[in-house]
Amino acid sequence: MSNKQFLRILIAPLDWGLGHTTRCIPIIKFLIECNCTVIIAAEGHSFHLLQAEFPNLQFLRLKGYRIRYSTDKRFLPIKILCQLPKILNTVIKEHRWLKKTINKHRIDAVISDNRFGLWNKRIPAAFITHQLQIKGPNKWIERILIKVNYQQINKFQNCWVPDYSNSPNLAGKLSHPVKRPSIPVEYIGALSRFTFNTNASIIYDVMILVSGPEPQRTIFEKLVTRQLVSFTGKALVIRGLPADSEVPKDFDQVTIVNHLPAIEMAAAIQTSKFLISRAGYTSIMDMVKLGKKCILVPTPGQTEQEYLAYHLQDQGICVAAEQQHFNLEDCLRTAKDFNYKLPQFNMEGYKEVIARWLEQISLKIK
Repeated sequence: MSNKQFLRILIAPLDWGLGHTTRCIPIIKFLIECNCTVIIAAEGHSFHLLQAEFPNLQFLRLKGYRIRYSTDKRFLPIKILCQLPKILNTVIKEHRWLKKTINKHRIDAVISDNRFGLWNKRIPAAFITHQLQIKGPNKWIERILIKVNYQQINKFQNCWVPDYSNSPNLAGKLSHPVKRPSIPVEYIGALSRFTFNTNASIIYDVMILVSGPEPQRTIFEKLVTRQLVSFTGKALVIRGLPADSEVPKDFDQVTIVNHLPAIEMAAAIQTSKFLISRAGYTSIMDMVKLGKKCILVPTPGQTEQEYLAYHLQDQGICVAAEQQHFNLEDCLRTAKDFNYKLPQFNMEGYKEVIARWLEQISLKIK
């Protein structure tokens, strides 16, 4: 019987869209396979999504950063800047919360997906991020962002990057900066909660996955549904709202749902000829895992997504489209003519890294 059996691991994803949440699912499953007791800390849509996936696990309510976006991408930097005091206050509060939680729930180690406050000197804490180099509107701001980012990451014991150390990789400059944090950085490979089905047959002409922070999520959903009214093909729209109970009515050959569990979501993606989604990094990892031809529409003003979409288009992995000029029919025509070059990656590498991490923790607490 494994000596990792009694480790109690707290895992907490950032609430900035659902990507941080869904990419934690394969990690949680592997921790359970390793006989760990997994405790999940989240709120809102993240809480509901993970609770649906893991109804038997223990959940703790932890306030998220609750980032709001601007309706106009030109004002997004100002919008984010105005929220910095709130973000910093949340980081301080979650750090204090963790100190109490370690004692109350006998936590042995923490895995934080982009939550800066979840570190403690008493126990090991691993930080997950694919964005070591943060893209900014100019080089001067980028240098400041990287400095602040590293100051926070260096408070943890380990940094796990869900990408590949060598070329080809997915995140490009974002995960491969010239200078890295001072703590150990390990490339754990891409993460996806999905399983590839070789027998899937096409049902939908297009699946549209709407996600990300508000108000841009709603803006994109309205843009898409307006254009689907005249769409003659068969479409599926996933609204990215796992906590909502009311669903807009389907129309013609369009099916609309709020959310799908991982197994159903993977099946829906694989039975769709094309996938339209945000250029969130988790969506990209899922697309690669399932070998899906994808059209990526970056959230306006989110420089990371804008970089990823066009970086991957240059490699033949996806088609990139701007929300401002988004036209469903035009995008699908472009995708049909695009020379996709979908790579095949090992997506089990994270297991080796986490197993070694658990073994080290077990040896220390013996």
